[in-house]
Amino acid sequence: MNLAKNWPLLHSVARRVQGGFFENDGIRLHYVTLGEGPLVVLIHGFPEFWYSWRHQIEALSANYQVVAIDQRGFNESGRPASTDGYRVERLVEDVAALMQHLGRKQAVIVGHDAGAWLAWHFAAIHPELTDRLIILSVPHPNALREELLERGEQYKASEY
Repeated sequence: MNLAKNWPLLHSVARRVQGGFFENDGIRLHYVTLGEGPLVVLIHGFPEFWYSWRHQIEALSANYQVVAIDQRGFNESGRPASTDGYRVERLVEDVAALMQHLGRKQAVIVGHDAGAWLAWHFAAIHPELTDRLIILSVPHPNALREELLERGEQYKASEY
């Protein structure tokens, strides 16, 4: 892609999204949203933030309300005082709190990298809130666990 030629397109989404905040578990969390319709929640990976979804936000916002969350400790979202604040159960509840904040009962949940790992857990813990689940680049948690236990090289590669 020619970045100079496409510079206005790349940054047009950043100018058009609406930012917002909500709170869960004593942490102030940031999100952006664009569009109207059924809800799509985008969950970023490591070490990213909502902007990594800019192209998807642009494309999906024609038919959906797209919301991209900044996970705990990233961009404008708050940081927990201890690593306990990053437990998967707390991250899952951040997504549920976001949906409640938006007044929504279901969403298409989309996750990439560490966000995909969170999305798998969200769908397992909250199937009633999950309309569809879209996973990018991360296998099912059970398959990942087996791979990490059986192959030391994969465990080392996944330490982050």
